[in-house]
Amino acid sequence: MSLDSTAPPSFEPSAVARDARVQRYLDHAQFEKRLAERTLILYGLDLTRLEALARAVPVDVAQVHSAHVRRWVAQMHAHGRSARGIALILSGWRGFYAWLAREGLVATNPVQGVRPPKGAKPLPKALNVDQAVQLADHVVREDDPYLEARDAAMVELLYGSGLRVAELVGLDVQDSRQAQGWLDMAAGLAHVLGKGSKRRSVPVGSQALQAVQQWMALRQTHVHDPNQAALFVGRHGTRLSADAVRQRLKRRAALAGVATPVHPHMLRHSFASHLLQSSGDMRAVQELLGHASISTTQVYTRLDFSHLAQVYDAAHPRAHKK
Repeated sequence: MSLDSTAPPSFEPSAVARDARVQRYLDHAQFEKRLAERTLILYGLDLTRLEALARAVPVDVAQVHSAHVRRWVAQMHAHGRSARGIALILSGWRGFYAWLAREGLVATNPVQGVRPPKGAKPLPKALNVDQAVQLADHVVREDDPYLEARDAAMVELLYGSGLRVAELVGLDVQDSRQAQGWLDMAAGLAHVLGKGSKRRSVPVGSQALQAVQQWMALRQTHVHDPNQAALFVGRHGTRLSADAVRQRLKRRAALAGVATPVHPHMLRHSFASHLLQSSGDMRAVQELLGHASISTTQVYTRLDFSHLAQVYDAAHPRAHKK
C-alpha cells in the first residue's frame, strides 16, 4: 500500500505483537524516566496505534517520515479526533522517535515540526447582567462584617473595572515606588500593572468606590503592620492571594444563588461583554482591558445573539414587516 492509498486507516491499537523497539522505549520510560503508570498506558496505546498505521502503509516504524505523519494527522482529524487528542498522540510519537535517534536507530525525527490542527477556542463564559448584579448586590450576612465588606469591594472592582485577579491583589492603598498598582479614590481610577508589565488606568465606578470606602473603614482592624500597603488583606493582615480571591468569589456566588460557578476572569469577561453590548465601542473596550491587539478583544468579548437581534430589529430599515 502506498502513501497515497485511500483505504480507510485504523486508528485503534491492534492486537498484533508489539515491536521490540517500542517495548524497549516503554521500558526506558518506565524505569529510567519513571513516568506514571497512567502515562505509560497512554504512551503504549499511542505507539501501538503508530505501529498499526505504519503496518498499513506498509513501512517499518523506523522508516516513517513526515509525510506519513502529516497524512495520519489529517485522517485522524477527518475522523473526528479532537485537536487536543491529536496533539497528545503526536507528543507520544515525538518522544519515541527522539529516543530512537539517540539510540542511532533513525537519522531524523519524522514528528518534529508536525503540528496538530488548531482547535476551536471556546468563548469565555460570562454572567448575564442580572446574574452580575445579583452577585454584586448580595450581602453575605453569615460572614464577619470585615470579610463581607472586603469581598463586596473585590467583586465591584472585578466586575466594575474588568481587572484581572493578579491586578486586583496587586493594588496598594496609595502610590509608591514599590507599588504594582494603586487605587486613586479622589480621581476614581485604578492604576494597574497588567500582562507584559504594561501599566494602564481604568475608571472605578461610584458603586465600587463606595464599596472600597466601606472596606477601608474596616481594613485597619486587621492590619497591624504600618508598612502593609496592600489594599486587600486577609485575617492576618497580609496581602490576599489570587487563590484566596477565587475561593471567596466561588463561595459568594453560591450563597448568592448564582447557578454557574463564578471565577474572577468570568467577571472580567462579563465587564467586557456588558460594556460592549451597551456601547459597541470595541476600541474602548480594548483599552480598558489592556489588550495589545484588537483581535484579542474580538475573541475575548462576546455579543450574545439576543442583543444583536434587538439591535437589528430596532435599527435596520429592512427588519420590520410592512
